Amino acid sequence: MSPLARITASYTPRFAEFAFEAAFTAAVDQHVAHLRDRLAAGGPGLVPRAPDPEALGDYALGFLDALAESDWREPVGHDYAVCRLTAISWLVRRHGLL
Repeated sequence: MSPLARITASYTPRFAEFAFEAAFTAAVDQHVAHLRDRLAAGGPGLVPRAPDPEALGDYALGFLDALAESDWREPVGHDYAVCRLTAISWLVRRHGLL
């Protein structure tokens, strides 16, 4: 299973938290914006371009590797990694990258 598919399967359920966790929603939005900038998926116009699936997949794989090396465990709440993984999942779902 690709890193994008694994992340999407694991973190898409967190979208339900957007309805009652405004701070989480805002944090994920900031992560989405940062990922778009990092992957050059921004641009002019009202609708941002989709990120390149290969570039996002490479980024996701590196991020997952770094989490594994640090022995990260998903917390009950929302830390930086949860927000970043949820943002990756949102980009994948929003742009149909799977």
